[in-house]
Amino acid sequence: MPYFARNKVKAITRKMYQNALNRLKKEGLAENTLEGIHCTGRMIFKKAVELGYIKVDPTQYAIIPKTQKTVEEIEAYTEIPKYLEKEELAIFLKTAREKGLEMDAVVFTSLAYTGMRAGELCALKWKDNNFEDHTINITKTYYNPTNNIKNYLLLPPKTKSSIRTIDVDAVILTELENHQARQNVVKMEHGITYHDKDFIFAMTDKNHGYPVYIKKIENRMARLLKLAKLDVALTPHSLRHTHTSLLAEAKVGLEEIMERLGHADDESTRRVYLHVTKTMKKEASQKFSELMRSL
Repeated sequence: MPYFARNKVKAITRKMYQNALNRLKKEGLAENTLEGIHCTGRMIFKKAVELGYIKVDPTQYAIIPKTQKTVEEIEAYTEIPKYLEKEELAIFLKTAREKGLEMDAVVFTSLAYTGMRAGELCALKWKDNNFEDHTINITKTYYNPTNNIKNYLLLPPKTKSSIRTIDVDAVILTELENHQARQNVVKMEHGITYHDKDFIFAMTDKNHGYPVYIKKIENRMARLLKLAKLDVALTPHSLRHTHTSLLAEAKVGLEEIMERLGHADDESTRRVYLHVTKTMKKEASQKFSELMRSL
């Protein structure tokens, strides 16, 4: 960033870094552009910490400034993010189990049952999983914009709320236990050539041990959606919205859902939640009317 051209690395504070992002936003840069700049900044300062040049990463907990929408824009925007209905999710996961390729079943079951981001899943290590407590700790995210399998980074989550512990049920634990057993066989087969960095979702091909990358998950999902004759426009992120819709249907509160997903506040999650609960309220009203007519 040109803002820091005359500053020594160790002189850059969190406040200075956040102010730089805020100024770039005021200059009219798009949020996607800011995301790219922020990711680059995080990589640079993370490396500076690793090399001992600085003790505190000024990019940690920095926030990408969002455009404040007007009341009119909010009221006019009613599009609901795409997600799978309960029956469609069952078909998708069945297809993953029966026709999926390497790790498809465990990857997509994990995404659907936890609501975690694809980048969070790619970064997971076995030490993050607690079989006894039935929990998974989210403390990092995977970054690899060039899809170079061996050139990846593990970065801190974008916000404090993204650092969380997710409760998981027996379905996920069983999937992970079976996956771990298969992975141990692969480790034994390849010995010291296995890239053993404790990744849960490690590849088993010639790049054995390296974490699966996001683009691969996207491509695999597109393949399965086509085989299942479902909407091919859906993405791994759609499974987060699917998770939201099913939790809302199960009458879990919006605050609890956002905490589980790692959101301090999220407009897309709110829209999905309100859409599902609105439908439930209408159904409740119709059932009441039917009951009264039967009297």
